[in-house]
Amino acid sequence: MFDESGKTPGTIQNRMRRLFIALFLAVAVSAAAQTKGKPFVFMPQWTAQAQFAGYYAALVKGFYAEEGLDVEIVHPFASQSNVRHLLEGDVDATMLPLAQAIESVSGGAPLVNILQTSMNSALLLISRNGADPFKMKKAKVVYWRSGYDQIARSLAIRNHLDIEWVPAASSVNLFVSGAVDAMLAMSYNEYYQILQTGLLPSGEGVFSFREMGYNVQQDGVYMTRSAFNRNRDRAEAFARASRRGWEWVANHPEEALDIVMDYVKNLRIPTNRTLQRLMLDEILRVQLDPDSGGREFRVREDMVGKASRLLYDTGLIGREVSYKELMP
Repeated sequence: MFDESGKTPGTIQNRMRRLFIALFLAVAVSAAAQTKGKPFVFMPQWTAQAQFAGYYAALVKGFYAEEGLDVEIVHPFASQSNVRHLLEGDVDATMLPLAQAIESVSGGAPLVNILQTSMNSALLLISRNGADPFKMKKAKVVYWRSGYDQIARSLAIRNHLDIEWVPAASSVNLFVSGAVDAMLAMSYNEYYQILQTGLLPSGEGVFSFREMGYNVQQDGVYMTRSAFNRNRDRAEAFARASRRGWEWVANHPEEALDIVMDYVKNLRIPTNRTLQRLMLDEILRVQLDPDSGGREFRVREDMVGKASRLLYDTGLIGREVSYKELMP
């Protein structure tokens, strides 16, 4: 059977099918070309410091370029939410501690982990008077608006404490001034700032979450699942180059500090090389797996389970989040 042009319907359908496929491929190639031409925007969760040395090194040493990536590192202001920037599509990837990522996923944010750098918790609770803040009723405790407080809040709820959580954007001023009883601190940052004031000459009043049995990984790199699926090759290339950057930093710490100091000077961050060296040493230490002692750059399923159960049992999240949900 023929149509008016003398062609069979099957021939027309085949040509239409080929035309559709050609158009689809043209659009896909065009979209891929546009994506390839755009920079991969990465946002750490804080202002410039040695905590992010591996990413700086990967950029400066050309590791990203070798993967075919044009990477742009954009730091948030202290009052900004890096998660919001990620979910709104302003950046391709950002950093989050594992507990905050679990909280976000439980709340409906479709996040996936593409690289895990921290293998341990660096979280401390520091008391001015040496008392255990988790035995102090109605203690005033400083936390950061940028995150890291989920595990501490869960333990306070579990211990039936009426803690008054005092938000701060940055600095240790509230703690040093005596306006609060205690503060959450990172072993690579605020701890050293407080030591420099002379308030903790013998280290008393310092409580490590890792030593208290709540060792939960922190820094990891996250993308939205949809962004990852659209840009899987670029995401995997970013993760490879970033891992290479951290491995280079571990083998060249003084050169890495040179790079860090260039960043902090250019961005006018008030700090010094001594503090950044202490920070980098501690960052590299918490990257070592507690079991193997090596840099494994992976999310640990046991730590996901521990954090998820704790947050769920204390009502901070509405449902438990599984390890598989965080994986690409």
